[in-house]
Amino acid sequence: MEKVKKLVKQFAELTIDGLMITGDWNRRYLSGFTGSNGVILITENDVKIITDYRYFEQAKNQTDMDVVLHAEHTGHKHKIYDEVAKQVKKMGIKRLGFEQQHVNVGNCAKLKSLIDAAMIPTYDLVENLRMVKTEREIEKIRISSKITDDAYLHILNFIRPGLTELAVAEELESFIKKNGGITSTFSPIVASGKRSSLPHGRASDKIIEKGDMITIDFGTNYDGYWSDISRTVALGEPDGKMKEIQQVLLHSFTNCINNIKAGLTDQEVDKLMRDHLRETGYEKYSGTGTGHGIGLEVHEKPLFSVDSEKILLPRMVVTIEPGIYLQDIGGARIEDMLLITEGGCEVLSPSTKELVIV
Repeated sequence: MEKVKKLVKQFAELTIDGLMITGDWNRRYLSGFTGSNGVILITENDVKIITDYRYFEQAKNQTDMDVVLHAEHTGHKHKIYDEVAKQVKKMGIKRLGFEQQHVNVGNCAKLKSLIDAAMIPTYDLVENLRMVKTEREIEKIRISSKITDDAYLHILNFIRPGLTELAVAEELESFIKKNGGITSTFSPIVASGKRSSLPHGRASDKIIEKGDMITIDFGTNYDGYWSDISRTVALGEPDGKMKEIQQVLLHSFTNCINNIKAGLTDQEVDKLMRDHLRETGYEKYSGTGTGHGIGLEVHEKPLFSVDSEKILLPRMVVTIEPGIYLQDIGGARIEDMLLITEGGCEVLSPSTKELVIV
C-alpha cells in the first residue's frame, strides 16, 4: 500500500479527505487488479475497490484492498456509481477528489447527482507516481525489452525482396508471441521506400524492393509492461540522401544518450536531441517528439516538451526517438528505451542503432 500512502500525503494540500480512482491504468497500478470495471476509493484510514460480479473473485485474488460488490450489474456503467455514492457516505468523505481526465462530462454529472460530498477535480496524481518505476516494474520492462530486441535481430534474417510490409509485421508479431510477449493495441510500423516518410506508417501490402529504406517501430507487452523501439534497415544499398539522414539521426541520438541523466529538465533533453538536427538543417523535417515515458502504457509521463519543465529522476524509463521525414523521398527513425540513473542512463534495447543493410 506504499503507493496509496504517497497519495494520502497529498490530501491536505489538495484540501480533500477522499480520492476516487477511475482511470484504468491507475486502478491497475495501485491495486494490481486487471479487470475492466472498477472504482477505487481512498481515505486516510481506508481503501476500497468496487467492482461487479464478473470480477469480484478476480479482484479478491489480485489485490489486498477491501473488495466491494456492486449489485444489479446490467452492463450499464452508471450502476457502479450508485455503490460509489453509498461507500462515500459510509467512509465519511466530505470532499472527494476525482481524476478529471478520466471522468467524462456525463459521468461527472451523474456522480454529482448521487454523491453527498463536494467533488474536487485533480490531475495526474497517479500518473506522476507512475513516472518513477519500482524494481519489480523495471524487471518486467527489462524482459519486455529483451523480447523486442530479440525480435528485431530475428527480423533482420527474415527481410528479403518481394515480401510485403505486412509479412514483416506479421513475422515480428509471431516471434513476439512465441517468446512470451503480446502486441495487442500496438501493431508494428513497417514503412518502406517513400512510405518511410510517414512517421506512423502502419504496415501495408506494399512490396519491399531493392534499395528501400525500411523504418520499423514496434514493441512488446510483458505482464502489463511495454517496450518500444525503432530501427532503420536498408534492403541493399540505399541512395546517398537516405544514408545521410541516418547518420544525422545517429549523431543526434548518441549525443542524447551520452549526456542524459537525472536532474535534467525535459527542455534540456529535447535540446540534446535537436542540436544536431538544427546544425544540419533537418529540424524542420523532424516533426515527432523527443521521446516519452513508458510502462503500463506505451506513451505515458514524462512526455518531453519544450513547453514544460519536468525533471528527470532516477528509475524513470523513457524513450528517445529522433526522426527525419522527407515527403516523397523517405524517412528514418532511431528509438531506444533508457533507464535513467544518477549519472546517466542504461540502454535497455542494446541492438545496433547503425543502419543495417540486408
